[in-house]
Amino acid sequence: MKARRNKKQVPSFRKLLKTSKVKLENKLKNKQFKQQSTLKKYRKEQRKLRQAVKDAVSKKPIPLEDPKEKRPGKRIEREEEEEEEALPLDMMDEDDLQLMKDLGQRASFLTRDLSSSEPVHARKRKHEHVIDKYEKIPRTLQTAPEKELIHLLPIKDKSGIIPQTREKPVIDSNQDEEDQEEMEPEEEIIEEPIKELTLEEHLIERKKKLQEKKMRIAALASAILSDPESNIKKLKELRSMLMEQDPDVAVTVRKLVIVSLMELFKDITPSYKIRPLTEAEKSTKIRKETQKLREFEEGLVSQYKFYLENLEQIVKDWKQRKLKKSNVVSLKAYKGLAEVAVKSLCELLVALPHFNFHNNIIVLIVPLMNDMSKLVSEMCCEAVKKLFKQDKLGQASLGVIKVISGFVKGRNYEVRPEMLKTFLCLRIKEVEVKKDTEDINKQKKFMTFKEKRKTLSRMQRKWKKAEEKLERELREAEASESTEKKLKLHTETLNIVFVTYFRILKKAQRSPLLPAVLEGLAKFAHLINVEFFDDLLVVLHSLIESGDLSYQESLHCVQTAFHVLSGQGDVLNIDPMKFYTHLYKTLFKLHAGATNEGVEIVLQCLDVMLTKRRKQVSQQRALAFIKRLCTLALHVLPNSSIGILATNRILMHTFPKTDLLLDNESQGSGVFLPELDEPEYCNAQNTALWELHALRRHYHPIVQRFAAHLIAGAPSEGSEALKPELSRRSPAELFEAYSMAAMTFNPPVESSNSKRKDKVLQGDSFLSEEISQLIKRHCSEVATQSPLDFTKYLETSVRLPTEAKLEVSDQRRMLPSGLD
Repeated sequence: MKARRNKKQVPSFRKLLKTSKVKLENKLKNKQFKQQSTLKKYRKEQRKLRQAVKDAVSKKPIPLEDPKEKRPGKRIEREEEEEEEALPLDMMDEDDLQLMKDLGQRASFLTRDLSSSEPVHARKRKHEHVIDKYEKIPRTLQTAPEKELIHLLPIKDKSGIIPQTREKPVIDSNQDEEDQEEMEPEEEIIEEPIKELTLEEHLIERKKKLQEKKMRIAALASAILSDPESNIKKLKELRSMLMEQDPDVAVTVRKLVIVSLMELFKDITPSYKIRPLTEAEKSTKIRKETQKLREFEEGLVSQYKFYLENLEQIVKDWKQRKLKKSNVVSLKAYKGLAEVAVKSLCELLVALPHFNFHNNIIVLIVPLMNDMSKLVSEMCCEAVKKLFKQDKLGQASLGVIKVISGFVKGRNYEVRPEMLKTFLCLRIKEVEVKKDTEDINKQKKFMTFKEKRKTLSRMQRKWKKAEEKLERELREAEASESTEKKLKLHTETLNIVFVTYFRILKKAQRSPLLPAVLEGLAKFAHLINVEFFDDLLVVLHSLIESGDLSYQESLHCVQTAFHVLSGQGDVLNIDPMKFYTHLYKTLFKLHAGATNEGVEIVLQCLDVMLTKRRKQVSQQRALAFIKRLCTLALHVLPNSSIGILATNRILMHTFPKTDLLLDNESQGSGVFLPELDEPEYCNAQNTALWELHALRRHYHPIVQRFAAHLIAGAPSEGSEALKPELSRRSPAELFEAYSMAAMTFNPPVESSNSKRKDKVLQGDSFLSEEISQLIKRHCSEVATQSPLDFTKYLETSVRLPTEAKLEVSDQRRMLPSGLD
């Protein structure tokens, strides 16, 4: 009979080629795993054996006592009892006796506990009590003198608890003296004082330590950046350095670790929010790559959370002036550490608005915007402004606005104005919303099957179907947010902003927050609901009339009112004459001093009041404002004069009939009344812009150029026309461009070089030679004469008037009668 062939055939070479590389790798891994498991088992058995030998050697066996010497009576009685209970050997078979002898020879003394009376292979029984075992151990009589024992910790083994003692050594007095003599030099060596480092050596040592720490931080950070998924556990090692305990470098190392971790999280964080896994997802089988990614995400989220908690704790310790038990970092150093922590939080707020724990960062940052420290407050406010500016959708902005509104209300409106000024950076203008959304255009409608069948051939229908499918896929790939979602978020954000503004207007009218509220209302006034317009205008006018506002705040009120009326307020029939009168009356409060910054708000107000509402503005009003603005340009700084003259140029183009102010002939009846506060009734048509001739000789070249341009009638062409860089800019832009904030003229003003005379002329040099000779001759004659006799001159002075009187009387006699 033939031997049975093995059914499992050896695979051919071609079949081996077809085998995937993954299968071969799996086979190799399984083989290696089996080898490792067998090795582990073998090592475990060897370890157990070595441990058993070690235990047996370490145990000190208690020597068996001779019963005849010490306890003959009791021992004999016990043996008799045992003999009675035991089975007599005479009654056993020879085979049984032989087996007992063999077992006795095989018993190992290595594994046997000689101190116990149990059999060799007896196992520990659970019901047996420890005291019973202890009672079974044979006792000995104290024949030797009793020694002092030191009780040690007991040991527990298979037989139970074994108490441990040690004899107290007895030392002779002579030996004690020798030992003391030997210990004296050792004590002297130990008690030597530690060498104190000089300041220079201490600094060198600190620099060395710091360099080592820096290299360690750099190595960990570079390893994480090179392969984040594999080295995610090194984040924990790097984060542990936040607890640096060396007082020499603790503060610096902690700061470096905070900044390094912040940059690492900004680089390795994914562009999506990581959510926790569900139970179903955890139980499903997944590929190794997916498992590796999950482990990376879980580790990243946990380390990011711990990092934020560490930063929060640093800030809290600084705010509470709380020192740690280790006392490694002083209170002064905690301030710098807290500032670095706040800066890192601000960076993460701006850089990772989409990632986990963003709302927690917002809750940390918003209270710090109102911090006593100006540096911390400015950092947080700038971070929030930056977030508002870059947030196109509005989700992050909405979260910040909610927290700020609640914080302001909770503090009873006693917060820094900078908190509310951050609202001005919100991207809620309608133009920006339309510009940012890509779905604003009407969605392209795809053709129905019937339309395709009527108009297209079979091949064209096929191509059309493929084209529509591609279009749909591209639209999904873009993943652009819909306009509806953006508008919904923006509406909710604006509602919260306006609620905050209106609460302050109603409850805290004398609060320092009022300027920020008025500025915010001026910016977002075109988005306010029409229903609130009447009430808002009444509140603004009452604020102006109260007199409690500063000049800049009253200008913000005027600006807000006209922004309200220029938007949806066009449909309302409201005449804001009282706001025109207020601005006209208060223009002369501006000067070259502190109020020069208010010129920018005035220029914005004039643009809204006169230029954009040209149809509602009368000619008399326009003439009065042009005349007052020209007078104002004489006593403000050059950049303000340029902005005011640019506004006058726009007004002269907007109202062409105002060129009559360039003529010196009066129009109509009346006289111009510059002291009158009503622009409609001051008779501005009966004056001329004589201020332009004074401004033409201004020391600033741009002011001279604008004055000459306006005198010529503000032409758009010709020699007196302005250059494009001046004519195309708005008044506000010109005001900023030629600002004197740096205490320099822009452009530089030419210095007037006065002609200095090289030689100073004396008094005699102005006289001719002949006159100078006559003066000298006369002076010499006077010097040689005798002293003056004043009585002679007095007689002649008395004689002369009497002679003059006689001559006059003679002349009167000669005249005909009636003519005198």
